Amino acid sequence: MARVSQAQAQENRDRVVRTAARLFRERGVQAVSVADLMAEAGLTHGGFYKQFASKEALVAEATGRAFGDQGARLATHDHDHPGDRAAARNALLETYLSPAHRDDPGTGCPAAALGPDIGREDPQGPAREPYAHGVEQFARWMAREDGGEDLAAIATMVGAVMLARATKGTPLSERILEAAREALG
Repeated sequence: MARVSQAQAQENRDRVVRTAARLFRERGVQAVSVADLMAEAGLTHGGFYKQFASKEALVAEATGRAFGDQGARLATHDHDHPGDRAAARNALLETYLSPAHRDDPGTGCPAAALGPDIGREDPQGPAREPYAHGVEQFARWMAREDGGEDLAAIATMVGAVMLARATKGTPLSERILEAAREALG
């Protein structure tokens, strides 16, 4: 069997991390096996351990990737509302606290989708640091004009999405999203 080039190996690794970031948010970390992940990425199961020391190491890297993707989405709101943080923040609240975001955890906020899994992880687990860093970055972006961080807004948003997902299919789900939009608007 021919060896893959370094460039191809890096591309494969990136594909696995991207796929893991999506699948872990969609299904939860424990529900995604290495075999499932590699099949979804279109690679062989045996290639996993050539790229990653463990599934836990991949969870940490995928968590960082998911928050990086979220940062890019936040930058889009800034770009769409140049110099107007309040408008960018309001635009984010409308999309974040929406049925569309509730129904698409795979491409949605990693704080809401990965929080329960990271919370069950060993406190010294490798995904804690990228998760905490991502939440801090998100809270800084959400800050109003004072330049601090808005952890209360993040806690409200993440909690609302988690509750709305857990009550999806009931009238309560929509009411939760609406209540959070009103509280933060």
